[in-house]
Formats: sequence, structure tokens, C-alpha cells
Amino acid sequence: MYERAVAGAQVVDMRSDTVTRPSPEMRDAMMAAPLGDDVFRDDDTVLQLEEEVAAYLGKEAGVFVPSGTMANQIAIRIHTRHGDEVIAHSGAHLFNYESGAQAALAGIAVRPLSSDDGTLPLDDVQKNLHLSDDPHYAPTTLIAFENTNNQCGGRIVPQKNILEVAALAGEAGIPLHLDGARVGNAIVATGISSQEIAAPFHTISMCFSKGLGAPIGSVLVGNRQDMATAIRYRKMYGGGMRQAGVIAAAALYALKNHVPELAVDHRRAQEIAVGLASIPGVKIDPAEVDTNLVYFSLADDHPLVQEGEGGVFLRALAQEGLLITGGGTRFRAVLHRDLSQDNVDEALEILNRVIGAA
Repeated sequence: MYERAVAGAQVVDMRSDTVTRPSPEMRDAMMAAPLGDDVFRDDDTVLQLEEEVAAYLGKEAGVFVPSGTMANQIAIRIHTRHGDEVIAHSGAHLFNYESGAQAALAGIAVRPLSSDDGTLPLDDVQKNLHLSDDPHYAPTTLIAFENTNNQCGGRIVPQKNILEVAALAGEAGIPLHLDGARVGNAIVATGISSQEIAAPFHTISMCFSKGLGAPIGSVLVGNRQDMATAIRYRKMYGGGMRQAGVIAAAALYALKNHVPELAVDHRRAQEIAVGLASIPGVKIDPAEVDTNLVYFSLADDHPLVQEGEGGVFLRALAQEGLLITGGGTRFRAVLHRDLSQDNVDEALEILNRVIGAA
């Protein structure tokens, strides 16, 4: 339970897995970390983190950056030229939630493809590849996946789809990038090894400040040449850090200790999903809750959704001590390592009380 207050009471914070705080053991690791100057590339803790994440994902090298957004944007810059086009899912974070950075920083356009589960349908990819010399079209020079896919409900993108697209892209000489903000969740939920999940991709960003509980940071991995280029773009984008080992140590601790524990978040997400499914007026299919993100909707005519605004519902939950996010009629509750079983039980009681009373 958090020590934060809403209307003077403690709250259960399910807004995101980014609200996690370092554990005492992680803080100890941060305090004890050897430090150097990472711009000079002599911070041993950063170098160790980069090496271990690269090995974990089966790649040659890695680069530690402050955020997943920066990791994704550096990857785009590595693989594309100004005026190129990237194929990505219509709900992709790098398309929707990175402040237009792909256009502002890399000068590229995104060709969005839609699906309900985060897949990039093979036929749609094939139809939208621009490979000719026709000057009317922006050439396709990168295909990007997000796994797990946030906007599709934390769904795990089937490896079969990724391999099919990778084969098509390989024939065309187009690299693949993975926005792996929650790739640890996909690894744990599927039982597929980290290296196998990562194998089809030329670059991968892995975030440590979400379900893994570190306060800051992502690592971009790929081949040595691309990561040498990434170092330059990291500096260009303002991501060059000095004694960064103090935060890299948190990510290193998370990599070594927290990945298997993501399974607890998945189990508790199912508890929330099943509980919500039993409440009249709630629309959710627990079978579509793959990991730690629980998306659900209220019926369009539900009293807590006034003209599709949704704020009334969020405020009603907050007054009872539960924080989630959403808008319109669609909402999201996120399970994470800072929540206890008691918190989960309390959240379900609040949801039942608020939705049922309306």
C-alpha cells in the first residue's frame, strides 16, 4: 500500500507499472555500485549492464539510455534515412506516445497497420512495403513490433507472426526493431527463452522502469556496429550520462532478480479480470488478458460514463482509494510488484462497490 493520499486516505495505485519504487535491496545495490564517467565509457556498472542485457537477448552489444522512448528513437535513426517509412502497429508507442519524435528527430513517416492483438498481418505488411524506385513513395526501411502490445491490452504478439514478417522482411533486406518495453512479461508468460524471442530482431529496446521495478532506464541492444552508432545518437539526443552506474545498478539488479516475479503480476491480473467480468455493466474477456495490463470497458449507457467522458468513473474510484487510468468508456488497471495480494483484493472490492452502486 502506498503512503500517498487521495482525500486523506491511502490508495491502491494501479495507474501503471511505472509507479514502482526501488526495493531496499535494489537501493543497496545502487549505493554500492562502482561508478565512472559513462560518456568516457569508463563506468563499469553501465558496461556490465549493457553486456548482460545483450547476452540475455542474444545480441552482440548494448547501450544504456534514460528511457524507452530514447531507445526506440535511436533505433529508428540507426535504421532509416530522412524521408523513409517505418511499418508499425497503429497502436504502437513509438507512433502514438513519443511526441512525434520519429518525424522531428529522424524525419520519417510511420505506416500504421491495425489488428486487435498487436500482430502485423502478413498480407497487410506485404501490401504496404514500398521497395521500388518510384519517387512518389517513401521507401520502407524498417518494420517495428511492440511486444507486449500496450494498446491491444498487453497482448503477447505470437512468435509465428513475428517470424513470418521477419522472413518477408529478410527477403527485402529490411531490418526489424522490437519495442520491448515489457518484453520481460512476454518472456515469462510464454516460456519462450529471451534469446528466441529476440532472435528475429536487429535491435531491441528493453525497459527496466516498468514491471521490473528500477527507477530509470532502458537498454538498446543489437550488433556492435549499430550500437557504436547508437552511442553517437544517444549523445546527440541528450542521453549521455556521467556517473550513470548508480541507476544502471538498479536495472542490473532487476535483470538478475525480478524477471521471474512478473508471473505474480500476470496471475493477479487474471484475478482482477475475472472479478471485473462478474460485474454487470463491465465488458472484458479474461482470456484476452495475457500479462499484467487489464483493459476493460463500461457499457456505453452506464451511469458512470457521461457522454463517453469517463472522468466521473475515475474520480469515483479515486475517492474510494483506487487509481487507474482511461477515458471514454475504456479503462486500464496495471498490476505490478509494489502491489500486495491485499491491494488486489481491496481493488476488486472498490470496483464492485463503485460500479455496482451506480
